[in-house]
Amino acid sequence: MHTKISSTLFLLLAFLPGLAPAHDVDITGVARIFIDEQAPGSYSLSVVDQQVPPLFNIERILPERCEGLSPGNYSYRFQCSPALNINDSLEIPWSLQGLVAVARWADGTDVSGYFPAEGAGISIPMSDLKAGAGSLTSLASRYFVLGAEHILFGIDHLLFVLGLLLLLQGFWKLLKTITAFTIAHSITLAFAVLGIFPVPNAPIEVLIALSIVMLAREVIMSQRGELTLVHEKPWIVAFVFGLFHGFGFAGALGELGLSDADIPLALLFFNLGVEGGQVLFIMGMIAVNTVFTKLFASSTASAHRGLAYGLGGIACFWFLERLPALVLIN
Repeated sequence: MHTKISSTLFLLLAFLPGLAPAHDVDITGVARIFIDEQAPGSYSLSVVDQQVPPLFNIERILPERCEGLSPGNYSYRFQCSPALNINDSLEIPWSLQGLVAVARWADGTDVSGYFPAEGAGISIPMSDLKAGAGSLTSLASRYFVLGAEHILFGIDHLLFVLGLLLLLQGFWKLLKTITAFTIAHSITLAFAVLGIFPVPNAPIEVLIALSIVMLAREVIMSQRGELTLVHEKPWIVAFVFGLFHGFGFAGALGELGLSDADIPLALLFFNLGVEGGQVLFIMGMIAVNTVFTKLFASSTASAHRGLAYGLGGIACFWFLERLPALVLIN
């Protein structure tokens, strides 16, 4: 089975540097808030991220029976009579990808959840945050979707997978290589999220870009007939660089502020979502390549070559763009 990927996507690659600032959510599209129940019917809402707009009128996000109080230090205060229940929701007017809310209830329980954007705002149903009312199915499905979105919109991770597909020929070699990549980034994702081995984001971003540069070089060498150990045992390279990519994935999950009790399930289904998105991408690329090869068989080699150079060019751009961030590390 020939798994090289058609470069009908080459024109798309030419625009990718401007379209995507890499994979990380920053969590450029996900904010974090904490809801603390200080007493029955009395609450505070704390916003973790400084880049989000302030909530000038707290009452507009609350159920009608709730009223805002004078703000505290770094938090908004409000009260509800009767207290919040599973039929209530908070409506946050932020144009973001979504947010993670952590509710800390007066009985000592903590519940957290990820809430994607809906139009111009984000709705936080209390049914997903009230102690005892949170659904494991809801938590699992939300983090599965977050993982799938992260890989499908994480252009640098997809380009690395694309580079592996360009490098490989043969179904079993592809299977072993992708499996090695999956195992590696699963390990470091878990280590980073659980705090076992945290790593600063800036050097990881640089290494991810460098991994794509080196992979593009190996693809070009193979097209010239210059084979190395990488071409004979590509799963080794996939595993090593997969370790870096796992730390990159952790940037989307490890900084979200989940409660400790929710981390294992969120980690599992986020990773499953990443793998689901990765499989979907691979199947799509193989399908595109099959169609392209049948229609333009004589142009396939030239197209693959152009795609490999495009891959390397984009990765070089990202590498140089991310280097200055290393200087800013404390």
